[in-house]
Amino acid sequence: MIQPSERMTTLSSSVFAEMAEKKQAKLNAGENIIDLSIGSPDLPPPTFVRDIMAEGVKKEDQYGYALQGTAEFQQAVMHYYKERFHINIHTEEVLQLMGSQDGLAHLALAYADPGDYIIAPDPSYPIYTACASLSGASLYKLPVHEKNQFMPDFDHIPIEIAKKAKLLIMNYPGNPTAAVATKEYFQKAVAFALEHNILIVHDFAYAELIFSDDKPLSIFHVEDAKKTAVECNSLSKSFNMAGARIGYVVGFPSYLKPLADLKSNIDYGVFHPVQKAASYALTNELAFLEEHRQTYKRRRDTFVEKLRSLDWHVRMPDGGMFVWAKVPAPFTSLSFALEALEFGVVVTPGNAFGNGGEGYVRIALVQDETTLLEAAERLSRCITNSP
Repeated sequence: MIQPSERMTTLSSSVFAEMAEKKQAKLNAGENIIDLSIGSPDLPPPTFVRDIMAEGVKKEDQYGYALQGTAEFQQAVMHYYKERFHINIHTEEVLQLMGSQDGLAHLALAYADPGDYIIAPDPSYPIYTACASLSGASLYKLPVHEKNQFMPDFDHIPIEIAKKAKLLIMNYPGNPTAAVATKEYFQKAVAFALEHNILIVHDFAYAELIFSDDKPLSIFHVEDAKKTAVECNSLSKSFNMAGARIGYVVGFPSYLKPLADLKSNIDYGVFHPVQKAASYALTNELAFLEEHRQTYKRRRDTFVEKLRSLDWHVRMPDGGMFVWAKVPAPFTSLSFALEALEFGVVVTPGNAFGNGGEGYVRIALVQDETTLLEAAERLSRCITNSP
């Protein structure tokens, strides 16, 4: 039998696989399951997005290779950054992606070699650690936890790691931790990266899901950040276009060129009707984002307050679309997730996001408020009936 490469052993997650298999068995048995495990929006894209895509797919001239982002899309990203963040960017500072995960994985291939280090948070979204396996680089896990407000001290990174590091991956609002960074923290990150010649890769996928009245904080709000950082975003979470696969990375052209050159050997660009719809959304429909934010804020408040009323005092998330909940004793992350499944709720065990996630579960706010209330009741029974 022809064997796959060794890197595949580090890319697969036995925790995710086990949960998916057990969930499917429950569904096959006809059980009523509330799935809060995957961060995929349950809501459709707004009507204006679907209408533009529907019109585009009927046109005969839309089916050639796109090759790269259109000028219209680049202008739309410029408009979005100006309107939402009051940050001026130029068209050559925008590179279109097939979603932010596409950019994260390919940035590692474009920048990191064996012998280099990639610094990533622990716990973190799995692609961050997978970047090291894909590129052959070594991984340095930077612990993030409640004691440091999920914002670790860069001074604790060993100097020998800092000297060999190529990329520092950050993610605020965070997945899975649901933490929001401060400007002061970003300033420390930029200073650290400038000192050690490291490229910060800020995953800004949850930019529009901030639950305070504060404006979303881009890393480019920090002076000199463009000298050492790029920022990835997509329309997956902001406009519910997760399956349509479109995103972008913003940064100095010199930082984007290696990624653009790599992608020119891998993909042929995003389907033009998707680009058209995304461009319209970013240019003309930013009012939708407030309505969207309020939907998730109501879900967060409803779900967390219900859990707390049932004596599970979980942390109130600052942003994002997840609750990062500490499991009650004597559960482990996996044992709680398996027990919750017996009560008809699918959550993701925290250790699926790294060893630093042990003791937590990630719960996605991807159902309506009525369903979330029912999920909270089931989870409470799960805890109450535990041995």
